[in-house]
Amino acid sequence: MTLLQSLVPTFIDTFLSTVRDVFPIVCILFGFQFAVLRQPIANLKRIVFGFAYVLFGLTLFLMGLEMALFPLGESMAIQLTAPEFLFGEGGIMPARVQWQHYYWVYIFAAAIGFSTTVAEPSLIAVAIKAAQVSGGAISVNGLRFSVALGVSIGISLGCYRIVEGDPIHYYIIAGYVLVVIQTFYAPKFIVPLAYDSGGVTTSTVTVPLVTALGLGLASTVPGRNPMIDGFGLIAFASLFPMITVMGYAQITDWVARRQRVSNETRES
Repeated sequence: MTLLQSLVPTFIDTFLSTVRDVFPIVCILFGFQFAVLRQPIANLKRIVFGFAYVLFGLTLFLMGLEMALFPLGESMAIQLTAPEFLFGEGGIMPARVQWQHYYWVYIFAAAIGFSTTVAEPSLIAVAIKAAQVSGGAISVNGLRFSVALGVSIGISLGCYRIVEGDPIHYYIIAGYVLVVIQTFYAPKFIVPLAYDSGGVTTSTVTVPLVTALGLGLASTVPGRNPMIDGFGLIAFASLFPMITVMGYAQITDWVARRQRVSNETRES
């Protein structure tokens, strides 16, 4: 059986599943338009073509996830945490591992967190809308990179937590205490956007790789339970973007105020 022949049934199954998932959304949108608003839909042909693009795009995207990102993320996690990679060929996993043994895992976690977040479609959409609404006060790339930096730091710290075996709630409580403190001092326009940024990162690109990394790491570190320790990285990926986005706004606001003071000083 050729690759194309094997892909056709997969495409059909995924497409039908996507149609079932999108169908309730279509019913709600059109139902409210006709039953509640009682208005005709403008540019109906264009909207129909748009929904068709959405269905085919989601189908191909989900197939790509299943064929590439899921297995690749799982494979990378297993290889990076294998005793042969950590301690050399024929190496034996010690009874008590040190967090320094997994420095390549932290580097990979930071890199994959940053790159997947920058490529996250939902974050790109939010960043573009935020730039439009703010009249350019919020930079598209500035928001994307600050969110990506937060995810990068969060996932690396989450991997460190798995290796050390620390309770997750200590990290989460400390992180949210910092978020609450920043909320009082960050520019008011950035606070709601920062809170939303934590949610848009945990989407279709980031979640598969991050979950596979956490489970692979917890499965190979002695004394770790994949169910208890393997999950939780997504919480770190949601928390730390709030911190970095508000921090980005605080830094840019401080730089702008210093520049303004400097200009006023020169003029006087």
